[in-house]
Parts: sequence; C-alpha cells; structure tokens
Amino acid sequence: MKKNYLLTIFILGFSFSTFAQQYGTALGLRLGNSDLNRTLGLSVQQRVAPKITLEGIIQTDFSRNSTTSILVERHHSLLSKRFNFYYGGGMAFGSEESFQKRPETKEIIHTYGNQTLGIDLIGGVELALAGAVISLDYKPNINLTGREEFYRGQIGISARTILVKSKDQKKKQRQRQKAKNARKQSSSKTTFSDWFKKD
Repeated sequence: MKKNYLLTIFILGFSFSTFAQQYGTALGLRLGNSDLNRTLGLSVQQRVAPKITLEGIIQTDFSRNSTTSILVERHHSLLSKRFNFYYGGGMAFGSEESFQKRPETKEIIHTYGNQTLGIDLIGGVELALAGAVISLDYKPNINLTGREEFYRGQIGISARTILVKSKDQKKKQRQRQKAKNARKQSSSKTTFSDWFKKD
C-alpha cells in the first residue's frame, strides 16, 4: 500500500515539474451548460509563455444571454505529456437576463438585455490528441454590475483544432529573435572612415 502511495506521489511530482502543452494556437467550439441555459460558443487559445495561455470565449444561448470572456490560464501536465490541467481567471462582459426577488410582494422580476460586467474563474482538464484539444472545465462568474445574481456557474466542453503547434511557434520566435539580433549587430558596426564623415 505504501509503495503505491509513493509511486503515485513520484509520478504526480514528476508530472508537475514538466509542462507539456503541445500547441501554440487552437480554435474551436465550446458547449456550456448551467442551471439557467445552454450555450454554444467559439473558443480560441494562444500560448503566450511556457505555462501560460490566453483564452477568448464568445458564447450565446441565441435568446437572452451572450457573453465574452478573456482569460489568462496556467497549465500543468498531469500523468502524461498530452494530458494536463489548468486554472485561471479574467474579465467577462455581455448582455444577460436577470432575476430580481422582491420579498415584500413575493415576486421575481425577470429582465433581459442587461449589460453585465464580471470576473470569470476557470479550472479544467484538457487532452491534446491527433491535432485536436478536448477540454472539460468549470467556469464560475462573479457579477460586478448589471445583473441581480452575484454568482453563476457553468460547465463547458470544448473541442479545438490545433492551428499552430508549439514547436512551430517556438521556431518562429527563435527566427524573429535571430533576425533582430542580426539587425542590432549590423547597425552597431562602425568603420574608421565613419568617424570622419560630416553630418
């Protein structure tokens, strides 16, 4: 029993020490489900640092709720190079319906078209396989303005295709850095005759 625990701890520790996100840019669909509605959305993820991605999500229920989220996410590998978990947060804004309770009359006032602003948190797992990224996440929203409910949560499933692989992105970054360094070196070289040229 102790051996199994030690083996599990070793594997998890090794997994956390390496980051193995296999893509640079991924684009696809996100299906969201909450107590209030079901949404269909567009999700794009862009790797901006070895363990960091930016994700933009635009989603709607094609009725009374449409939101846009911009999230910063931190990734950690889990058990294998293609399977990892992530967490993060960011801002969300949109047009949503709201339910306001009036205890004195025992009424619920339902409004829609409310311009909302809030904070989104996110946590999930993802699997990169055969040029695609499949993820399952939970995305709670904390309302700052525009809606009566302070908190709403949503479970989402995303399927994204890899547009740019991580190694291709790194190669382009190295090429740009190399060209930049070459330009700096060529501009810093001065000849003896340059000192005697008149301005």
